[in-house]
Amino acid sequence: MSENKISITSNNSYAQALFELANEDKSLVKIEEQVVAISKLINESEEFRYLIKNPTTSIEDLIKVIETISEKNNFDNLLKRFLVFLIQKRRFFYLEKILSDFIEVCSKARGEIKAELFSAKELNETDISKIKEELSQNFGAKIQLNYKFDPSLIGGLVLKVGSTMVDNSIKNKLQQIQKQMIEA
Repeated sequence: MSENKISITSNNSYAQALFELANEDKSLVKIEEQVVAISKLINESEEFRYLIKNPTTSIEDLIKVIETISEKNNFDNLLKRFLVFLIQKRRFFYLEKILSDFIEVCSKARGEIKAELFSAKELNETDISKIKEELSQNFGAKIQLNYKFDPSLIGGLVLKVGSTMVDNSIKNKLQQIQKQMIEA
């Protein structure tokens, strides 16, 4: 088993452990909201991302930063202790992935299914809601839809639900025609 495979497995274990602790503590909703806030901070702050990824940052400095962020944002004590634990176990480098896995575990626990929608045309909220509603009915579960406008598709859309993908884009159809012409 490679080092990368071990890291992915342990990341998911950390996310699962946080989920179980938060659920037991009856603070799951609050901690999920705070995890989303940390994830947003990672995405928006290049400095914070650098701090997480920089192997030369001392454990003491990382703990001070987490304590400051926790106090400023009134983080749940369980989450603060969890973040400090990751620092002490030298797993803070994987924070972004662990938080992402945690959000996914929470989503699965609510029975949600993740879906991605890419369209060549800008869709309004009404269109997105209709698609989401129809997917929910078809899959018999609440759909967590991530929509992205992608003009490179030329026309049509691409839908990914779990491991299922429907590519009804003109770009894909042109690629299929090109492939047929090459094979002929």
